[in-house]
Amino acid sequence: MRKQILFVTYENEDFDEGLSYAVDLAKAMNEDLTILMAKKKSLMRRFEDLMTAVTFAEANEHETAQQILSHKMDGLSKNKLNQFLEKCQGEGIATQVYTVELDALSAIKDFLKEKNTVDMVLLSPSVIENGNITPRDLQRLVRTASRPIVTMARQIYAT
Repeated sequence: MRKQILFVTYENEDFDEGLSYAVDLAKAMNEDLTILMAKKKSLMRRFEDLMTAVTFAEANEHETAQQILSHKMDGLSKNKLNQFLEKCQGEGIATQVYTVELDALSAIKDFLKEKNTVDMVLLSPSVIENGNITPRDLQRLVRTASRPIVTMARQIYAT
């Protein structure tokens, strides 16, 4: 089995942020790519999702409210992910996608315990920004992961 790069992102957010970099890196290193989609840990984020669902439910849009509460990928996100996977296949990169109910840190720790073929962990911008992972938790992950942990930042564009 080939070594793999583990790309960690959140489901239902801009999960594709940083994916093109992960693909380029996997291609350059001749490795497989594994995408791990975790759930948000932030209590504030969960509260925001709950309030958004309540708003939709009050507007008699119950399906939308249920979709928000179930944290499932919407059709547009599934479409985007499928297109991405087809692109990876076209470039010869074996790609696997895992969706977990855990927060990003717990999901990474569990995944690394089970898979010893992971060569590097890439954290998408959505994982490390907005307080989703504290600097203290990130330092703890770097010390215990025994693999390189690479963080990505969003690009800033001048307006």
